[in-house]
Amino acid sequence: EELLPTSGRAALGVLCAYFGLVLLIAAWWWLGRAVRGPRPPTPRALLTTLGTWAAPLLLGPPLFSRDVYSYLAQGAMVDARIDVYTYGPAQLGGPLATEVPPVWQHTPAPYGPVFLAAAAKAADLAHVDMSAGILGMRLVALLGVGLMIAFLPLLADRCGVERSAALWLGALNPLVLLHLVAGAHNDALMLGLLGAGLVAALGGWPARAALLVSLAALVKAPAALGLLAVAALWSGHFTGRARTLRAAALTCAIALATTVGVTAVTGTGYGWLGALSTPVSPDNWSLTSGLGRLCGALLDSVGSGFADLAVPAWRWLGLLATAVAVVVLWLRRVRLGPVYALALSLLAVFALGPAFRPWYALWGLFL
Repeated sequence: EELLPTSGRAALGVLCAYFGLVLLIAAWWWLGRAVRGPRPPTPRALLTTLGTWAAPLLLGPPLFSRDVYSYLAQGAMVDARIDVYTYGPAQLGGPLATEVPPVWQHTPAPYGPVFLAAAAKAADLAHVDMSAGILGMRLVALLGVGLMIAFLPLLADRCGVERSAALWLGALNPLVLLHLVAGAHNDALMLGLLGAGLVAALGGWPARAALLVSLAALVKAPAALGLLAVAALWSGHFTGRARTLRAAALTCAIALATTVGVTAVTGTGYGWLGALSTPVSPDNWSLTSGLGRLCGALLDSVGSGFADLAVPAWRWLGLLATAVAVVVLWLRRVRLGPVYALALSLLAVFALGPAFRPWYALWGLFL
């Protein structure tokens, strides 16, 4: 009898949240129709709309994910000199670790040293008050969103796209509001640095671009594909048959120097290279793992001994398909353009990769 009112309020809260989600998507879609109409809203009007939509989410709790608690726990582990690339938050213990979902309690961090340094600063606030720590992580995400908003119009100009259309898809997208602003996911910082790097590459500063894209990759590894775009754009600054090789060598040299320098400053080590296998863990769901589970169930029903191999086989098949898609896209980069080829490559990683999260779609949609 005591639980009934609580469960009723919870059900009402979920109903209201999803009703609000439907309203947000509808408003965004209608705004997109206006952008494509005869009198499209100005970029300034769109940014005002973005601020209005985002404001109620800034001080609210994390929505649709508890990853922010994992970030804080990993930051606290860095402060405590616990190897986040070997141990999960359970090794930390205490109130922060208890907030991490059980499925991730023993999962090493797959994030680079740039993000872990930021998470460590936010974790200092969490020692004082949990809400302050969450706000600190949200400020990190808002920094990323700010970079996205600042560089998206410039990126649109360089690529011959209307600023309003680019802002509608890449900044006012409900995925940005719900998962980067409200959810405080570190993909915001990755995309902000990636956008800044691509604008630098298109503006004729390839060395600066390689540095910025390398920093993005040291937040989350998928941004490393941006180095392909930097090298492709840098090759236009050279002449001769070896221009592509020279551009690729210089890009790799800057990326390597950035990685060594940042790792030395943060002191987190290179364990993140081994932790990149974390998304391939059995706890992650994706299109390929779903197909693997289905095939495994079918094989098990007929008594086959290969049922346990179905999920790993499908995951590796997905990774192979992703690699093939990226190669095909980059062979056509001259016709597509490096930025568009990169966007499609990141969408291929999102669709065929070993882990599927809704906000991963922003990797490609932003570009």
